[in-house]
Amino acid sequence: MAKDTLHNTYELVLKEPADVCPRGTHQVSFFELVYIVSGTGKQHINNNIVPYTAGNLFLLAPDDSHAFIFETTTQLFFIRFTHIYLRTGAASKEQLEKMEIILNNASKEPGCVIKKQEDKATMKGIMQALIYEHQHNALYSNELIAQYIQTILVIVVRNLLLSFPEDVNAQSDRKVLEILQYVQANIYFPEKLKGAAISKKFGIAETYLGRYFQKETNETLQEYITRYKLKLIENRLSQSDMRITEIADEFGFTDKSHLNRFFKKLKGATPSVYRNNSSTAH
Repeated sequence: MAKDTLHNTYELVLKEPADVCPRGTHQVSFFELVYIVSGTGKQHINNNIVPYTAGNLFLLAPDDSHAFIFETTTQLFFIRFTHIYLRTGAASKEQLEKMEIILNNASKEPGCVIKKQEDKATMKGIMQALIYEHQHNALYSNELIAQYIQTILVIVVRNLLLSFPEDVNAQSDRKVLEILQYVQANIYFPEKLKGAAISKKFGIAETYLGRYFQKETNETLQEYITRYKLKLIENRLSQSDMRITEIADEFGFTDKSHLNRFFKKLKGATPSVYRNNSSTAH
């Protein structure tokens, strides 16, 4: 699989509208924000298929892979940047590290990264302004571009934090952010999510781990793991064509029946019924 590299700390690319995506599946070695200027279709991100429409914004982290399937004439705008670029805009090393933790896990929940309705309108205006400055290269365009990108990143991080426990934000203790990152990165491996494994990874006594996590997040570690796993399974059911058995295998369930029991207990319906209802709703 081809892997794109970036020779500058950041890059802006506005593609011409097209009826067919000229590229197949490829990986990126940098962060990439993909803004849908116009059009509809589907995007393959890692093992997920998600629909897109005008105004959607997607985020890929280093080593993620993706491809587009255009269903109508589509125009894409790319904001590509490296870890080095993040350091130039971060107010402190601690802020940078926290931002990287949050951004690195974005692709675990594929789909538009802007969830807050009020932020969608704001993002549209900023993107239009950024594209204008990129195209016209007027006086102070570089300074405005830098400010627009930093604003976009702050809005993206604010929205990504919605998948974290309610009491967690960019000012939270770095250790709890690292634990959350670890849980998200290993959500498909139940053995790695046991208290003993997490305690060993972070050098925290298992007896203290639960108290620390609940104090920082206002929910237990198991509650967060269950909620996050459920959210990803819901995404698979509503946004992909994966079979139930494939989803069960992906998340480490012993079989389809095990997944059915887990899902029905929490949602009151089997995965099949949930998928059918989601399909009807759309």
